[in-house]
Amino acid sequence: MAFNILIVDDSMTVRKVIEKTLRMADIPLGDVFHASNGQQGLDALASNWIDLVFADINMPVMTGVEMIQKMAEDGVTKSIPVVVVSTEGSATRIEELKDHGVAAYIRKPFKAEQFSTVVHEILGTTHA
Repeated sequence: MAFNILIVDDSMTVRKVIEKTLRMADIPLGDVFHASNGQQGLDALASNWIDLVFADINMPVMTGVEMIQKMAEDGVTKSIPVVVVSTEGSATRIEELKDHGVAAYIRKPFKAEQFSTVVHEILGTTHA
């Protein structure tokens, strides 16, 4: 089974690195969607089947936290797991995000192995 992924980050370079990392991590990928802010992320969620979201916190237009809050309020998107990928790493902030339903947190700069472990755990797949 292939998984559709949404990557939400205001940096196109970071989005491309995350996608490349996922492709190298033996994760069965279907479509990979990109959004540069939370509002574009919500738009992508409204028009596509998404299995997992990777989101930055600090973005223009709509932050990742605002997007996650809106996802939690929606009956369709509230069950989609979100992995935050951010430079913010305080324990308080991470706990706050988990209280909003965030499935996992990966701190930038990241290592490819972190993505592999987190995705396999969340999606219930096994390493190749």
